[in-house]
Amino acid sequence: MTSTPTTTHAPPASRHSSRRVLRRIGRTLVVLVGLLVILGLVGVGYETAAEAADTRAYPPPGRLVDVGGYRLHINCMGTGSPTVIIEAGWGDWSASWNSRVQPEVARTTRVCTYDRAGMGYSDPGPLPRDARQFATELHTLLQRAAIPGPYLLAGHSLGGLSVRVFTHMYPADVVGVVLIDSMSPGQATPAAMLPAPQAAGPPSGLSIATLPARVGLVRLLAGPLDLASGLAPEVADAYVAFSVTPRHLQTTLDEGGAMSASMAQADAVRTFGDLPLIVLSRGLGADQEWQAMQTQLPQLSTQSRQLFAAQSGHNIQLEQPEAATAAIVTMVTQLRQP
Repeated sequence: MTSTPTTTHAPPASRHSSRRVLRRIGRTLVVLVGLLVILGLVGVGYETAAEAADTRAYPPPGRLVDVGGYRLHINCMGTGSPTVIIEAGWGDWSASWNSRVQPEVARTTRVCTYDRAGMGYSDPGPLPRDARQFATELHTLLQRAAIPGPYLLAGHSLGGLSVRVFTHMYPADVVGVVLIDSMSPGQATPAAMLPAPQAAGPPSGLSIATLPARVGLVRLLAGPLDLASGLAPEVADAYVAFSVTPRHLQTTLDEGGAMSASMAQADAVRTFGDLPLIVLSRGLGADQEWQAMQTQLPQLSTQSRQLFAAQSGHNIQLEQPEAATAAIVTMVTQLRQP
């Protein structure tokens, strides 16, 4: 005798209960999405209004110069020759240098800081954001701003790579170099891990990674992040204001995306010949690999020496600004000797 399988059906009350739970979850999700949209719109409005207020409150201390359809900001102080040109590091711009270093160097000679495209007061610039592009833009800026050479180039961190490339591209304009805890081509990531090269083109739009800045979250976190640490009070507010914008974050990402290209371009410059060179390295927080690369940098020139900021980590301009000032002034004095 064959038994007939029986099918168990959920009671109607149970089915109705499940539907109610699903409807409740759906309504909750809709409410949450709606709240997120509202908060996002409020955040965008807050960020837009804050940026407009900051633009009015903190006008550029220098000049905005057209370099080919977009403007770069350059700020010069002091008199005398050679003219010092300071190239800031990755994610940094002129304000951290005209906080304490630039005014002191200006006691000895003319010194200019500038903002790479998309940083500080400068307009966004075309891709790729690599060392060769930085060097080309800087040379155009100096020409159009009527700032004649000879130049003493001082490059910090990523800025050391573009200084290296600039010196190779425009050797007749450069009389000396100071590398301040500079990046080295030896840091390049293995080829298999490198990001795809940036294609030449217009400035990149804002990516999804800039969303926290677009809704004002980065601005709200500026206090806890202590972005103004080490800055002189007169530049601290402006530095924070222009370092929390979506544009600043996107430019930092673009420069990072072209880092491998910048290192390769710098690596192609193997010697400065007998061009005077000072390498200033941090005294704190450097691992053995970084220290080894720093000791290799003086080999770029037959007239070089290495100095140390014994009480500073990577950001020497903020942690031990007198060491950065002394290295630059020492080179100025050396170049003025007959």
